[in-house]
Amino acid sequence: MARSESKSDFEPVESLSQLKDKVRGLSKAKIEKLLLTLMKEYDAINAKNCMLKDVCSELKKDVRMLERNKQELERVNEILKCGKFKADDKTLTLCKDLDTLKNLMNTREKVFNADLSRLESESLGLKLRLESLVSENNQLPKRPIRPNLILLSSSEALNWLNIHHSRNKKGLGFVNRHVIKPVNKKYVGL
Repeated sequence: MARSESKSDFEPVESLSQLKDKVRGLSKAKIEKLLLTLMKEYDAINAKNCMLKDVCSELKKDVRMLERNKQELERVNEILKCGKFKADDKTLTLCKDLDTLKNLMNTREKVFNADLSRLESESLGLKLRLESLVSENNQLPKRPIRPNLILLSSSEALNWLNIHHSRNKKGLGFVNRHVIKPVNKKYVGL
């Protein structure tokens, strides 16, 4: 009606009787034309309404699917947060272990350096002592060799052999040892 009529014809209608009065004043062809236009507009609006309903149903399906995806992602996010907290705890403990190992390594390195310097000084002392012993050894052939007087005495040598290497031998030069048995023990070795 707005398209086919002028602005004066499209004034707001206050009641149904005013609308009847305006329609009575129009010709039959104009009314048919307005009715066809109204039907076309109704069909266009109805088609748009059907399309919007279809779009709305598809959007509702999409919204439901997105809500399911959102819930699933929230569950996955919670699982990942728990994993992150566990990983953070593990990282924290590993950092503490690393710090203690670094401190231990530093102390062991200090001890190692102290021991190394001590061993180097001992090695230097032993080297000097070895050199002095080598020089004394080089001088030994120059001195006369004296026989061992202890071994020259046969009785002392036999006594020494008897004491240290006896093994229950009998005969000349071997004397049985006197074994003292403990009195306070009930059983004595057989």
